[in-house]
Amino acid sequence: MSVYSGPVFDMAANQFAVIADHLSIPLDERDRLLLPKRAITVSCPIHRDDGTIAVFEGYRVQHHLTLGPTKGGTRFAPSVDIGEVAALAIWMSWKCALAGLPYGGAKGGVRVDLSRLSRRELELLSRRYMQEMIPFVGPHTDVMAPDMGTNEQVMAWFMDTYSMYQGHTVTEIVTGKPVASGGTVGRLEATGRGVAYLARRVLNELSINLNGATAVIQGFGNVGSYAAFELHQYGLKVIAVADHTGALYDKSGLDIPALMHHASTHGSIAGFSNELAYDPDQILTLPCDVVVPAAMERVIDAHIAQNMKCRVLAEGANGPTTPEADLVLEKRQDEIFVIPDILCNSGGVVVSYFEWVQDLQQLFWEEEEVTRREYHILDRAFDQMVKRAKADKIPHRTAAMAIGVEKVRAAKTTRGLFP
Repeated sequence: MSVYSGPVFDMAANQFAVIADHLSIPLDERDRLLLPKRAITVSCPIHRDDGTIAVFEGYRVQHHLTLGPTKGGTRFAPSVDIGEVAALAIWMSWKCALAGLPYGGAKGGVRVDLSRLSRRELELLSRRYMQEMIPFVGPHTDVMAPDMGTNEQVMAWFMDTYSMYQGHTVTEIVTGKPVASGGTVGRLEATGRGVAYLARRVLNELSINLNGATAVIQGFGNVGSYAAFELHQYGLKVIAVADHTGALYDKSGLDIPALMHHASTHGSIAGFSNELAYDPDQILTLPCDVVVPAAMERVIDAHIAQNMKCRVLAEGANGPTTPEADLVLEKRQDEIFVIPDILCNSGGVVVSYFEWVQDLQQLFWEEEEVTRREYHILDRAFDQMVKRAKADKIPHRTAAMAIGVEKVRAAKTTRGLFP
């Protein structure tokens, strides 16, 4: 029996089993690599605006602390549960190891429908969640970051709450903060920017002309919107986007800067254009050069994978492709180049690492340096993944995860098992 359950955790466990078999990891070592070191569940009571008390359930999972503190986002969404959070923490471990960062993976979240919270209630919930986490987190234990449903402002509230309890400002407790509160330039754009950079690199290697190439973006939050903007800047036509409110399609290319302005003003793409409305269920199978799933987990199943008509699948979301879909994509690897999530969306944690380092040193970099360093790490990880995939004749996801798992396993082996 295990406290971890659900389709997302099962997916992470199944992926790990594939890697463990590929690496011939003995059965008695597998649970130590897979199961999280620590899982915390807390109750977060707040006073609602109407004077009533509401209690929200919060979670934090720290997968391993073998290489350094854990690192990971905090998600505010109705779907959050301990199994989902654990899976995301596990993926973050492999992601950090692949990128060469001195972190283990973590993830947190609160089960809440943000549409039913006022700004005041959101602040109270954010502060209460951090207050409950104070015994379990710290700049050298677990460093939080934003995720779905959280943003720079929430991170500022987290940092302020932790700092008030310490009696001095501790900017390095979270990343993804506003620049005015110790954040780094380039962090807001980092994940989407990295997705677009890697997609562009693959297009160049496939000899596909960027000018006139097309892209489809599923999810238009922070990751999807900045990926769309960067691809637009590279010369691609973003012909379709979707979010939780619907989808838009224009074969001549959408006005991405105008759409970003609309989404930031109104909170979604809804209302941007009635004429361009499109069926969101069809967006992932549109003919195009690049598809970027940048929303939720498990959106690409075997049926969708079989019907995709892109050349590059750039996974901006965590776990967007099911194991069944991976089997289909493995057969289509000559048609579709997969940039797996643990590489494709790792620009966010890479620049979060830069923010943590800058906060610890109190020495801040210019955005040009942040971006240059981000791209260097992404290029290095990409080269390692492709080299491993070719040498072992395995899919890119298997290669990327194998590199990450090997690094964590090697660290655990050399440190040994504490008596």
